[in-house]
Parts: sequence; structure tokens; C-alpha cells
Amino acid sequence: MEKTSGADKYNIETAEILANEAQHLPVAEATPIYEQLLLLFPTAAKFWRQYVEAYMATNNDDATKQIFSRCLLHCLQIPLWRCYIRFIRKVNDKKGMEGQEETRKAFDFMLNCVGADIASGPVWMEYIAFLKSLPAINGQEESHRMTNVRKVYQKAIVTPTHHIEQLWKDYENFENSVSRQLAKGLISEYQPKYNSARAVYRERKKYVDEIDWNMLAVPPSGSYKEEMQWIAWKRLLSFEKGNPQRIDTASSNKRIIFTYEQCLMYMYHYPDIWYDYATWHAKGGSIDAAIKVFQRALKALPDSEMLRYACAELEESRGAIQAAKKIYESLLGDGVNATSLSHIQFMRFLRRTEGVEAARKYFLDARKSPSCTYHVYVAYATMAFCLDKDPKMAHNVFEAGLKRFMHEPVYILEYADFLIRMNDDQNIRALFERALSSLPPEESVEVWKKFTQFEQTYGDLASMLKVEQRRKEALSGAEDGTALESSLQDIVSRYSFMDLWPCSSNDLDHLARQEWLTKNINKKVEKCILANGTILIDKTSMTNISTTSPKIVYPDTSKMVIYDPKHTPGAGAGTNAFDEILKATPPALVAFLANLPAVEGPTPNVDIVLSICLQSDLPTGQSAKTGISTQVQTGKVGIPSQLPGGYAPATSELSGSSKSHPVPSGVSLKPGSNRQYGKRKESDKQEDDDTTTVQSQPLPRDAFRIRQYQKARASSASQTGSVSYGSAFSGDLSGSTG
Repeated sequence: MEKTSGADKYNIETAEILANEAQHLPVAEATPIYEQLLLLFPTAAKFWRQYVEAYMATNNDDATKQIFSRCLLHCLQIPLWRCYIRFIRKVNDKKGMEGQEETRKAFDFMLNCVGADIASGPVWMEYIAFLKSLPAINGQEESHRMTNVRKVYQKAIVTPTHHIEQLWKDYENFENSVSRQLAKGLISEYQPKYNSARAVYRERKKYVDEIDWNMLAVPPSGSYKEEMQWIAWKRLLSFEKGNPQRIDTASSNKRIIFTYEQCLMYMYHYPDIWYDYATWHAKGGSIDAAIKVFQRALKALPDSEMLRYACAELEESRGAIQAAKKIYESLLGDGVNATSLSHIQFMRFLRRTEGVEAARKYFLDARKSPSCTYHVYVAYATMAFCLDKDPKMAHNVFEAGLKRFMHEPVYILEYADFLIRMNDDQNIRALFERALSSLPPEESVEVWKKFTQFEQTYGDLASMLKVEQRRKEALSGAEDGTALESSLQDIVSRYSFMDLWPCSSNDLDHLARQEWLTKNINKKVEKCILANGTILIDKTSMTNISTTSPKIVYPDTSKMVIYDPKHTPGAGAGTNAFDEILKATPPALVAFLANLPAVEGPTPNVDIVLSICLQSDLPTGQSAKTGISTQVQTGKVGIPSQLPGGYAPATSELSGSSKSHPVPSGVSLKPGSNRQYGKRKESDKQEDDDTTTVQSQPLPRDAFRIRQYQKARASSASQTGSVSYGSAFSGDLSGSTG
């Protein structure tokens, strides 16, 4: 108990532990624990069920009824309601006909409240079994009983529940047992309705399965689980609002209300759910129902100003002025702890509903409140100027506020805006002079900026230059003398208008950079030589940059390293290895690499790209005389008649045989200096450009790629239809031109 009353009173683990402990205690000792838990979790159906079952076990019917009356209507959970019907049947079991009627009414009440639940199938079945068990003295009573059973069946089979298919089978059996002739017509009538309900059940189940039905209602903490549950409930609500079963409006609205009520069992502390529920009622024309939802919401979240304003707005919109006024007064409380916002909103409400005089009287009272800030003065002055068309009153209010809030730069700026709209340039300059004489330099930046803008817009050149110079002198306290010098930025400031500039965006960036360099011109600059050139890094300014602009966090560029995708954290030798590679690379290749454009994105696997190219059907060149590929004629294929070292693999060895011999490592597969290659060298030079095919690619170094190479050659040769070959690597021509 002490744990739950601490700072983290909504601790779920603690609540579960206390609930388990209470189950093993006598009901008298468990009652305070349950009351404390339900005070924190008023919609926790499982705690209510434990609580009520503790009293049912002691046969304390009065206490049990009292507990049910407190929880049933706002805890629409099937296990709790089945506990209720079990209690009702137990109480009325020995009361004869009267007790049976009371039980029947209890079943009707329960199904009216939770019959739309996807888990309500067992409840429908239990009710039907109860009706079938009722005695019938004569034929009329039997007929009446069968009619009641039929009505319940027909409601159950159009309700999307987990047991809808079983209920349909039971209904078919029931109708056939009563009258096969009548059953045929009824079943054919309800078959489409049942099919629709079954289809909706399958769709609804997808949304319901995402919901955690054991979750306790706690204030939102922003956890991932809570957000996922919020999304799941939003999806289910959206699904139900779409009326997927295409039922009548009244039934659809009832189902939506049921879904909202279930949602609030778990989203009890979410003001947006309460607001959505109330506005849904209001849009449907049920203003009274919307007001009741807001009233429940304010009991659940008494500190929510948003919901109070929303409720007051709804009351005002329907003409209930006094009810709305009470809500505004509840926000004000005793007036001592009222916020400035509540003063302003109540003042506006009075202006709308009771007129100018009522708002003025309240302002005179509100300004005496210790919680009154300059916002109240600005709000009332603006109201008097814009709504009441009384500039004199507005001016007096601003002047009265200036005596209290001369130290507030925002108030000075609001007052200046008002005087600008009044075209009172004389008082504007006087206001700036009074304010700047009392404000410390660090708080006068925005006022100086406004003063400068005013002179640049409405003053002459002399006054403009004078104010700019005064501003530099006033704000140059912590800066060096360069801040007092004129710069091109001053020209840009004077001769720009709204989003129109006397220079390009690149010029603006350049000027901003120069301004920063000017401020740091005397600081130590260290040179850092990188592979791609010389970069100046100002370590002092980087480490102390936060003192220049407290609102912006700059990275320490002095600790940045060149990005290397293969570089792993902690591997210090990566950069050195890269430098070694660069040193071993020929200068011509280094120059070529330096001219390549920078590429961002994934790096392709070169081996895979080559493999795909080798397997592709590329166009092949042909000899003008014989039609045989020029590469084969001239020997430019790049394949010697015999591999170095005397090793010449056969075709079977290169076509996937399990006994294929690997190519010895280190063996060069470039063409040798044989006679055939030498004789045809001149012919190669002439026809090289227009006859290059996949067969002219360098020979791969492993067995797999050799096989791919062979397949590519075979495919290319088959397309030309002019020649066929034996071993791709023996150099022997096994076919002839055809």
C-alpha cells in the first residue's frame, strides 16, 4: 500500500503484487487493498472481478451488488460480466418463475451491453441454453419459448464473434428440429447476413489480436508498447466507424460506442481518446451524450485544461452560457493560483457573451492578481484595439503595463508593433529609447533589432546609420573592435525587403562565413594535411563555439576522420594500410582515380558483376569472308592452344565434372607467344574495334568462372549459327563453316 502511494503510484508490477496478495487474505483485510488499487485503476476489470468474487465467496450479496453497480457499465469485459450473470443465476435459482424472469432480464441486459464483443459467443450460447431449459406447461408456452430462442439465435448469428460458425450450425439444427419446411426459408433468409458477419469477424479479428487485453490503464509515458496499443485502438475504431457490416445506423453507432467504451478501459488517461469520443457524439448530433463524455473525462483527468476548454466550447456553441461560465470559473479557481492563460480566455469569453464592459471589469480585477503577467495586458489591449475599435484604451493599457513590465523585451516589442500600426513614429522612438536605457545589453538584442528595422523602413538615412552605429556600440561589450566596423552585411540588412535580397543565396552564405571568420580572426588556426589537400581547422573556435551561439550545437571537426566503408572501429591500422596501397599505386593510376567523381551509395560486388557479364548474350562480330568470329580466326580470343606448363584441361573437366582439376594458383592465363598468335597479330589490329565479344574477355582464374566463361562462349556461338567448336581452351577447330 505504501508503495502505490509513492511518486510512482501507477507502478504496474506493484499493483499486480498487491492484487495477488489480496487474493490470499480474508475479505475484510483485502478490501482496503482492492479499494486502493481501484482508486488508481478504476477501469481494471480483472481487479474488479477479484474484488467481487471475494465477496461472492462469503455470500455477501448486498456488498456484491454494490460492487457490480460501481463497475459494470464502465468495464465492458466478458469475464467480469459472466461473473455477474453467475451471481444473478445463483441469487434467483430458488425463486421459481419470478427468479427465471429476473435471470432472463439480466441476460438481456448483459447482451445489450457486451453482446457486440468479439468474445461474447459463450454468453450467447449460455443464454440460448438457459431459454431452452425453461419449462413449458402448454403448447402456447412452448411456442413462446421457441420464438424467444429463435430471436436470440438470429441476433447471435449476425454478430461477429469467435463462435459465429458454431452458432450458425446450432441455429440450423434448431430450425430443422422445429420445422424443416420453415427452416428452409429462414436459413436462406439469414444465410447472407451470416456470411457478412463472418467476413467482418475475420477482418475485425486482425485488429483485435493486436490489442493487449490485460493492460492496465496508466498515464502515457511514451513507451513503444503504449504507442503500439494506441495505434491498435485507433485502427479498430476507424474500422468500426466504417460500418463494414453495412448494418443500420443505430446498430452501427451502438457498436462504435461499445468500442470507445472498451478503449477507455485501457486508454483512460489519454485526453485525445476522450476528445475523439465526445466530438464523435457531437458530430452525430448527440450533444448531451458528448457533454456527458466530457464530464466523465474531467473526472478522469481533472488537471487537463485542454478538455475543460473543449467542454466549455461545446457548451457555449449550444447556447449553455452559464454552464460554460462555470467551467471557465473552475479554471480560475480562487484567482490566486490562476494562470495568465485562464485570465485571458475568460476575458475573451466575457467579451463574446456579455459584452465589452464585462471584459473591461474583469481585466481591472485580473491585473491585481499576483499571477498576472504582461500577456494579460497585451491580450486586453489587442482586444480593445481590434474588436472594440478603441485605440485610446489600448494605448492606456500598454502604458499602464509598461510601468510593470519595462524589463520584458517581448512586451516592448508588442507595444512597438501596436504603435507602428497606429503610425505614431514619435512615440515609437520614445518607447525604444526608454526601453533601451533600462534593459541590460544581453536582453536588449531583439529590441535593438526592432529599432534598427524600424529606422531602415521608416527613417531617413542619417537616423538609420546612427541607430545602427549605436546598436553596434551597445552590443559590442564582449567582442573586439572589428564588430564596430562597417561590413557588407549592413548593406544587405538595409536594402532587403521580406524575402527579397540584394544578393544571391551564395553571396549570403559567403558573407555569413566571412563574418564568422572576422570574429575568430585572431584565434589560433592549425593546419591539418589530409590526402586530398590542406584544410584549416580552428580547434579553439570549435571547442568554444557554444559560447558564440548557445542555441546551436556544432560538431568538433578537429576529431573527424575520412570515411572508409572498410574501416572498423578500433582498427588503427586501416588508414596506414590505405596509405601503403596509395604508395604502391602507379602515379598515372593515382591521377586517374583522383579525377573520378565521388559516388555515394552501395558498392557493387565486382565478382558478381563480372559473372553476370560473362553469362550475358552480348552481340558478336563475324568475318566478312567465312562468317567465323574474327577473334577465333585471328586467335585474339586470348586463349592459348595449351596452358602454360603443359596443362590443357578437357571440356569435361571444365563443364562441371566432380573430378575437375583446379587451375594452379599463380599460373598466368594470358596468351603465349605462339606462332599462330604472331601470324595473326596484324589482322587483330585491324578488326579489334568492331569484333570484340564476350569471348575476348580475360580468362577467369577459378573453375567456376571458367565454366561460366564456356557457357557464355557456347551461347554466343549458337546465336551466329556459323561455327561450332570442341574444347574452348584447346584451340582445335572441331567444326567447319556451314
